Amino acid sequence: MIDDLHGRSVVADTHNDLLDAIAHRPVERWVPHFRERWLPQLQQGGVNLQVLPVFVDDVFRPEGALRQTLRMIEAAHRIAAASPETRLCSTGADIDEALAHDQIALVLALESAPGVGEDVELLETLYRLGVRIASLAHFGRTALADGSGEDGTGSRLTRAGVAAHAEMERLGMIFDVSHLGAAGVEHVLELSTRPVMATHSSARALRDHHRNLTDAQLRGIADTGGVVCVNFFAPFLHESDFTIDRLVDHIEHIAGVMGVEHVGLGPDFVKEVLQDVTPPCCEVGEIEGVPTDRFLPGLEGPAGLPLVTEALQKRGWPEEDVVRVLGQNVLDLFRTELRGSAS
Repeated sequence: MIDDLHGRSVVADTHNDLLDAIAHRPVERWVPHFRERWLPQLQQGGVNLQVLPVFVDDVFRPEGALRQTLRMIEAAHRIAAASPETRLCSTGADIDEALAHDQIALVLALESAPGVGEDVELLETLYRLGVRIASLAHFGRTALADGSGEDGTGSRLTRAGVAAHAEMERLGMIFDVSHLGAAGVEHVLELSTRPVMATHSSARALRDHHRNLTDAQLRGIADTGGVVCVNFFAPFLHESDFTIDRLVDHIEHIAGVMGVEHVGLGPDFVKEVLQDVTPPCCEVGEIEGVPTDRFLPGLEGPAGLPLVTEALQKRGWPEEDVVRVLGQNVLDLFRTELRGSAS
């Protein structure tokens, strides 16, 4: 049962790889799988705004990366067209319209953008198809930037990456620094004239893993007017204490560093996705030095999101701050930044 405050709040999840699970199925199963498996979970969790990352698995790279990117975008369009409970949104006004009609607002994002490579002009093509958020790297190296797993290189954005950043700012596409290497984050913060986002990152001060953000990076993102959405993946929160209390620790720390108006939720619910998706991710048993089979009890999927509201209230958070973190901050950012269409 959804808590009253949770039910009254806009709940935004800025990272759920459900499109990855769906796109690994035959095309005729895309919509049924979403409606049978994912829509009920989103509804049970009270999700009002769902960012859908387009993540291309290694098996498709490099030759099939653009094709798989387009398949996943097509899946999102078909899901929205066949599901009156949802709406694919390109602008803040679209999101408000969806919320007014009790629909789940869906927003497309690129994770790592391997389908773009150095062909930065394709960002405008993808923008026309509805993509509104993008990152330039995953754990490893791309033509645009190095991911956090390559921090030892000290690499900033490549020339193509700088061009991609400029194109995203021109288009009105939000730059996502989650997974970007430390030097790349610094570079982006130097270049950015618009708010920067981290769709699924936690606090490095509490868990020293390269996937998390340092306090200096958090403050830099706040200075742009951006939002950091906290990752729920248990091994990125603590080495061994995989509980919701550790998640709340990260939320509280990030709010303390940035201000509560800069914090959101980026759960990265991977349990079901890992079960659905082919290797390499799920066969090895770990990724980037952490196990892939450890999850927060009750928060293995979106249906558990009311537990976050409950946990914040138990910590004594004021209602207005809980509402901000649950989704109001993300909604405010999208209203401000997602304003038009590609020229």
